[in-house]
Amino acid sequence: MARFIACVIERVVREIMLDTFSCKVKLSLMKDPVEEALRQVREMQTRMLQKQRFKGYSGRARAMGGCFCLLMALWLGATGQTFSPLQVLYAWAAVFLLAASLNFGALIYWFLGDPEVGRDWRRLRPLGAVLPGLAAGAILTLALARHGEYGLLYGVWMLIFGVANFASRAVLPRGIQWAGAFYMAAGAVFLLTPVAAFTAPLAPALVFFAGEWLSGFILHFDERSNNTLLAFFGLPNRNHE
Repeated sequence: MARFIACVIERVVREIMLDTFSCKVKLSLMKDPVEEALRQVREMQTRMLQKQRFKGYSGRARAMGGCFCLLMALWLGATGQTFSPLQVLYAWAAVFLLAASLNFGALIYWFLGDPEVGRDWRRLRPLGAVLPGLAAGAILTLALARHGEYGLLYGVWMLIFGVANFASRAVLPRGIQWAGAFYMAAGAVFLLTPVAAFTAPLAPALVFFAGEWLSGFILHFDERSNNTLLAFFGLPNRNHE
């Protein structure tokens, strides 16, 4: 009787061990296809995000716009003359038009020359996130200047730039939101504290110089996966030759 009970127990134990081993084998066989499917889904998501990414903005053009701001402020200071707020506003308007021409020129070059774009007008839809903010900035500038509130202009412009960067973060690199945050913080400081008079443009010019260079670097390294700092300055990517 004892031997019979021992045999039954041994058989039950074996069956349990076999069932456990079989389950482990089945789980291991199921694990690889599941991981492969998840990997393929992640790759598809990455490709979709890359296709949605807007490549029309030039990092170097943004940086050049910042240089125009700084050069203008340095030139006004170097003349030794006293300029009226309206004259300084005209100087800023000239800088904006020059920087806008350079950036939109780079955009047109990308649109017409990139074979992946295929001159498809739908690829320009991300501009709709930026142009309304710029238009609002132009209207606010005219309204404030008309009422003689020149001291508010620098802060308003910085906030507009910040909002424009945040509005584009869905189609631009994630880092562009840091440029937006920088402009928003600087705009708040210029609006809430007497940082500089409107006729002393060096301090705000430094803000725009830093913000545009930061944006430029972010866009530049997103244009191509192998872009380097040397390529930003027009030099060959030696590390990738």
